[in-house]
Amino acid sequence: MIRIVYMGTPDYACRILEELLAAEGIEVALVLTQPDRPVGRKRILTPPPVKVLAEEAGIEVLQPETLRDRKLQTRLQAEAPDFIVVAAYGQLLPREVLAIAPCINLHASLLPRYRGASPVQQALLEGDRFTGVTAMLMEEGLDSGPALAYSYLEIGAPMELPELMEALTESAAALTPKVLRRFDALQPLPQYDALASHCRKIRRQDGEVDLSDAEELHRKSRAFAGWPGVFLPGGLKLLEIEPLDEEGRHRPGEILALGEESVELGCARGSVRVHRLQAPGKKAMSARAYCVGRGLKRGDTLL
Repeated sequence: MIRIVYMGTPDYACRILEELLAAEGIEVALVLTQPDRPVGRKRILTPPPVKVLAEEAGIEVLQPETLRDRKLQTRLQAEAPDFIVVAAYGQLLPREVLAIAPCINLHASLLPRYRGASPVQQALLEGDRFTGVTAMLMEEGLDSGPALAYSYLEIGAPMELPELMEALTESAAALTPKVLRRFDALQPLPQYDALASHCRKIRRQDGEVDLSDAEELHRKSRAFAGWPGVFLPGGLKLLEIEPLDEEGRHRPGEILALGEESVELGCARGSVRVHRLQAPGKKAMSARAYCVGRGLKRGDTLL
């Protein structure tokens, strides 16, 4: 029986935990996740998905603010895990925790590419054709430990963040039990730091666009689908964006044509078709209906 302590927080980590709970020969002894946080406009205190699943399975859950607490470290040692498995936990592991057992992280990129907090969004922003999941032996650096295994995934042209995240989550869930069972036969592969790139946490303001480049706009719309979305400086959200032309020259935000439901918008470089628009605090509507309702016609601009 392989005994593990599991650390994770969001849906990505929840699916991996679900797979571990169903796997034969693997025992999840303890789960650590982030503290409950206020969510939504009403700021309702909400438990992380990993906590909900673990409690449903009857597993003890700890939610420490820090992993540097001595009592917590003593408790982890007392569990005598064979492995500590980490997936989108939200904290770096200090050396005292790393020394307890081999710590394996499931990172949603092909390391050393995109170390950090937003690797899936970054792959879409860069227009990558392939991505994947890296099972990594953790060390004190950020996502810098040697790789144990990779799972590769082709990024389909129409893929947006939710679909790509779901595919990577399934890859990570399938990979994790295999790595645990075959750990002794794996040869850790050191990362080549010269090829490393980093990505930071996505902020709401990252979704603001100036319509300078159609290709960049389309990539952002795929990477930020769901949240924060893409929006103009005044807050108008652009939804369901379809690339049309990458090289034409236009006034940014110029309405080039009105379709039955959509509008064609010009960028300083290229153009796109936008199917829906959403004003701040309002419901989304067809882009044509939005423009007609405000008296906007061909040649006018949304900026």
